[in-house]
Amino acid sequence: MVRPGGVPQVGDPRMSRAVPPRPGAAASKARLAEILRVDQAGELAAVHIYRGQAAVMRAAPGRERIADQLREMEGHEQVHLTRFNELLTERGVRPTLMSPIWRAAAFALGAGTALLGDKAAHACTEAVETVIEKHYAGQIEELKDRDPALAAELSQFRDDELAHRDLAVEEGAHEATAYPLLTAVIQAGCRAAIKISEKI
Repeated sequence: MVRPGGVPQVGDPRMSRAVPPRPGAAASKARLAEILRVDQAGELAAVHIYRGQAAVMRAAPGRERIADQLREMEGHEQVHLTRFNELLTERGVRPTLMSPIWRAAAFALGAGTALLGDKAAHACTEAVETVIEKHYAGQIEELKDRDPALAAELSQFRDDELAHRDLAVEEGAHEATAYPLLTAVIQAGCRAAIKISEKI
């Protein structure tokens, strides 16, 4: 059972003590890839939503203050996006194949809601950030023991999303025309995009 030099042959009991793949390791790696892929997609979309809103507001007389707010929030999301781009590279995860579509759709959503007025733009922000905040909360709970460093980063990003949501509410998101319908449609779209981005 043992070759000269002490090298075990197949069938030697010591072979069973070789380090096997950890149970669930492949599944854990696949799940982490889903998390990083969907989060990168979400931050990409957020950047372009704010970019679309700011483009409209910059062109509207008297909307400079709101345009500046939107550009500041876009900057926060760009920081998040840059970090997720780094994480995808570090961990060998491909981005979603839907990125070009999400980029265009997000800009259109941002510009479209801004064209409906200040309140609609803020309602869009509240709707999107509410979904993202809940999404991050679930991931933080899932990762807090398995990958505490990543969970801590997500917690920081979640705090930024909460701040954006709260500012939108303060600025009158709930006063938007057809607020319940607008919010429901945007949130349904966000949840669908999350599911698609995890897998594709």
